[in-house]
Amino acid sequence: MPIPGPHRSGPSLRSQRPLTALAIVLALALCGCSFDLGSLSPVSDKSESPKPAPAAVAVTEAQAVTVRAQTLARSGKTEEALAAFNNAIEIDPNNADALYGRGLLYQGEKQHQLAVDDFTAANGLRPQQAEPLLGRAISYLALNKAKEAGADLDEAAQDDPQNVQIWTTRGLAYERLGDKAKAAESYTRAMNLHPKDETARTGFARVAGRSG
Repeated sequence: MPIPGPHRSGPSLRSQRPLTALAIVLALALCGCSFDLGSLSPVSDKSESPKPAPAAVAVTEAQAVTVRAQTLARSGKTEEALAAFNNAIEIDPNNADALYGRGLLYQGEKQHQLAVDDFTAANGLRPQQAEPLLGRAISYLALNKAKEAGADLDEAAQDDPQNVQIWTTRGLAYERLGDKAKAAESYTRAMNLHPKDETARTGFARVAGRSG
């Protein structure tokens, strides 16, 4: 049974939550930083606006690099996107968007343990976000860790109960664990949200047709 990947047009997060989806993250402002050589002078102009702290500049620069990485990823330039995500994370190790985006790239290249590591880091920085949990669950399933996937999907379903893919993936996880009741419940929830979802329909037919 194929493992569904996170639904996206490119690496992304939901716009409604702080952890933005790669397909929607264009809302982030592209902004760079520049160096003002005049600031090296010991004489300051009191009329000038206060300059941002170095940490704030780094965060802003990392966000700009992350947006560029996301654009590259959507264009199919995987190697360049990965290098840009690496650069963003080097600038700001707490950049949850870059960690999530890099995790999606690793997942697409079937480097699932690396993906799990990045999704875990992103989830730790921005808890109660469904996307990194769903991403990690998909990689867990690829690593034959259905129990861990089920736990992530239970939490993700609480955070975003209207997400069809969470329910279909949860159905697959519990189907692998042999829990037909939870699998059927998950597939049913997915079909209630999207009646024509073929993954949910075929999954429900499998578990409903089993005896015992």
